[in-house]
Amino acid sequence: MSTVENKVIAITGASSGIGEATARLLAHQGLRVILGARRTDRLEAIAAEIRSQGGEAEYRTLDVTNLEDMQAFVEFAQAKFGRLDVVVNNAGVMPLSRLEVLKIDEWNRMIDVNIRGVLHGIAAALPLFKEQRSGQFVNLSSIGGHNVYPTAAVYCATKFAVWAISEGLRQESTDIRVTVISPGVTETELASTITDAEAAEWVGGFREAVIPADAIARAIAFAIAQPAEVDVNEIIVRPIGQMS
Repeated sequence: MSTVENKVIAITGASSGIGEATARLLAHQGLRVILGARRTDRLEAIAAEIRSQGGEAEYRTLDVTNLEDMQAFVEFAQAKFGRLDVVVNNAGVMPLSRLEVLKIDEWNRMIDVNIRGVLHGIAAALPLFKEQRSGQFVNLSSIGGHNVYPTAAVYCATKFAVWAISEGLRQESTDIRVTVISPGVTETELASTITDAEAAEWVGGFREAVIPADAIARAIAFAIAQPAEVDVNEIIVRPIGQMS
């Protein structure tokens, strides 16, 4: 892991699921991690456990839908460790429902967190990465960024957008690495955001085969660990047997 030693990684949505698993794995590998999420108590507990195991971790309350908050998160990382090498734009929500139910507030929440949150992460760190002529964005899309499912039209649209934004940034960049990670069915809290009974029942059946969040963390670690001249652009990770 010599190619990642001492790298500083800022992770959004780090209080549970993929974000938490990524923070724990990378810290174990010797990277310095900054955890961001709304649940400060969870961040504090995770950071304390990482430190107790010899890792380096800091945390800050973060709302990715607020650009100024995201900018402050990036500045916090620089202040704590003197640099920033990777931003993992992981925060996301998934309140599924059929379009005809018109859960417009939930549509807007997905757009705000899943799309604007990623854009804010890019806007906050891109000037720094351009200045230092290096850096990496790891943006979490989904298998829903490759396929569309009933009850998931808006969610899938936001994850298709993450892919499109990432690909555009990749094409515009000559010195910044851009990676899209697309998880299949994974053990996270995403399903807990569903308020629609029909969608919850559908997801319950869809989630019969599931992989741990650590599987996605390992994919993120792999992309980060590549030599500086290597850009892993996209990884899809899903359970064996997941059809789509």
